[in-house]
Amino acid sequence: MLRMATGQKCRAFLKWAGGKYNLVQAISAHLPDSSVLIEPFVGAGSVFLNTDYPRYHLNDINADLIGLYQLLKTEHSRFIADARSLFSAQTNQRDAYLQLRQQFNQSSDNYERALLFLYLNRHGYNGLCRYNLSGKFNVPFGSYKKPYFPEAELLFFAEKAQKAEFSCVSYQDVMLQAKAGDVIYCDPPYVPLSKTASFTSYASQGFDLNDQAQLANLAEQAQNRGVAVVVSNHDTTWTRKIYQQAVLHSVQVGRSISQKGSSRGKVAELFAVYQAMPVPRLQQLAVTPQKAG
Repeated sequence: MLRMATGQKCRAFLKWAGGKYNLVQAISAHLPDSSVLIEPFVGAGSVFLNTDYPRYHLNDINADLIGLYQLLKTEHSRFIADARSLFSAQTNQRDAYLQLRQQFNQSSDNYERALLFLYLNRHGYNGLCRYNLSGKFNVPFGSYKKPYFPEAELLFFAEKAQKAEFSCVSYQDVMLQAKAGDVIYCDPPYVPLSKTASFTSYASQGFDLNDQAQLANLAEQAQNRGVAVVVSNHDTTWTRKIYQQAVLHSVQVGRSISQKGSSRGKVAELFAVYQAMPVPRLQQLAVTPQKAG
């Protein structure tokens, strides 16, 4: 099994619904060694930050998230200095928040959007990242006394990002590109536990039950190509059915996001583990005709 990154667990610099900070040890126990870890749904990156692979391929359909990560990889000093100015008493007010949220929604400048994305994440309600059907960020003001500026976490991410390749494409494309020996960890938007619980759409395209089933099929296909895959989701009758070809592990975890603090109890989370199947040698090698000697 893969060793965890050395030292104390590292927190992501973003607040994130469904973040995996408290589960990285349990997840890592199911991730085998490899030269690369692929994450089609990287989110806040807790698994990336707390594992120790030589290389990473980190993907997410949220273009603002990936744009921020790419800037941190290449321009972290400038970015952190500029972002710090957005964490002040003047910007921690509802009117200022709404103005900056509107500025974000109207901006087409990648650098400006990255700065404001971080600001909105730390000042918005409950760490949510949510867009309406028009693709506009619509999370309300969080009313926090003094939002934390995560400078140390930003610096750590920027340093480790030197080992990572970032992309903003579909999860299908990422899964299909994986090669024998690769390891994939999938943390998709979860199956709702109730009809009113589906608030995790951080991309305007959404992620429906057809996507959930297709992800399970792609995991099986990747397994047959010699790729190890681990998928996390809510532990429900339906997820157990679509992941029936995997080895299933269930754990109890605390809710990190809920509209009512009193309802933040424990729920069952499922890890579906697809161990890489041995690939016949003839499939691994491309046969090249030999020239006559």
